[in-house]
Amino acid sequence: MSTNESSESGCRSEVRPDNNTCGQKELSVTASVISMSVGIFSNSLAVFILVKSYNHVRIKSRASFLLFASGLVVTDLLGHLITGAMVLFVYSSQKKWETFDPHRIVCSVFGACMVFFGLSPLFLGSAMAVERCIGVTRPIFHSTVLAPHHMKRLLGLTWLVAALVAVLPVLLWRPYKVQSSRSFCFFHMEEPEDWLDVFLPLLFSVLGLLALLLSIVCNTLTSCTLLQARLRRKHHCRGTSYHIEMICQLLAIMLVSCVCWGPLLIHVMILSSRATDGPASFTLLMLIRMATWNQILDPWVYILLRRAVLRKIFTLIHCCWDSTSPNPHRWTCSMLRSSVETSNSGGVGPSDCLSRVPPSDIQASKGEDIEEDGDGVPDLVENVDEASKNEAN
Repeated sequence: MSTNESSESGCRSEVRPDNNTCGQKELSVTASVISMSVGIFSNSLAVFILVKSYNHVRIKSRASFLLFASGLVVTDLLGHLITGAMVLFVYSSQKKWETFDPHRIVCSVFGACMVFFGLSPLFLGSAMAVERCIGVTRPIFHSTVLAPHHMKRLLGLTWLVAALVAVLPVLLWRPYKVQSSRSFCFFHMEEPEDWLDVFLPLLFSVLGLLALLLSIVCNTLTSCTLLQARLRRKHHCRGTSYHIEMICQLLAIMLVSCVCWGPLLIHVMILSSRATDGPASFTLLMLIRMATWNQILDPWVYILLRRAVLRKIFTLIHCCWDSTSPNPHRWTCSMLRSSVETSNSGGVGPSDCLSRVPPSDIQASKGEDIEEDGDGVPDLVENVDEASKNEAN
């Protein structure tokens, strides 16, 4: 969805418009255009970064993550383009739905687009969380069973499920309804006629909440597994760099989705379960407006939470700890070696770092290195499982 759908009602031809009402309409249109432009720019930049990373990546697990991440930002980009264009068309037609849409075709397409572009990011976020959880906790299963073509099929299946939920009201002859603000279409929740009018919005909210819950569970399990592996080894492993980057992005996506979508999904569920007869458009309008920020904030997660940016943040934190750290050069070397060896982009080479480390520290750090897999990149979790087996024996 786009913030364009959540605009306030403006001048109407049926009544005498005053300056305040016309001013509100102009402000709403301006805010919609700005929001649409910012969303398109942000998602386009994120798509460029992710596609570039995907084409140069050599790690299979990271390629799967980037595939889903690219699908997420492409979905957000299309959501801004399609729904934004529809809202601008509605405003240009003075919100006269009876004139330009007598058969409710535009309203049905509008509502289906809102539901599809609303559920798709939630489903993709949960699919990314599940994929990373399997990759960290069951690396052998992930590398042997989950092939790249399986990930592409799962991505298509995610879009297909969201599309089926979006077109379900049309297939069941319960078309979407123009809301009181007359700026967007959504489920028929005011004065429901039968159980289908209650079931359809309830299905939308339940699926969205389940996707959020699945993301929370999987991301928590993945983070705890990585933290446990880090504490067990007591040293920095070279394979943790890209894991940490992906987990930071997943946690940020989960936080943004919960804050933006949680209130709307809970509100729709309450309205559906109570089956109220009174109007609820104003509260729904405000919550949809908040939910649409998810499409604007999602791409900045991938723009800001990259290894290059995280490396600068870690360096800044290290500068603050420099006065109290017992051996700062060795810590810096370990961090830079991990970032460089697991990244395909340029940066500080490990030889630059090693030249500033005493020979005794270099010999000690060599003993802490872990085995590399076939791709030349170590798999942290496989070594963790191997260490667990050795401890059990």
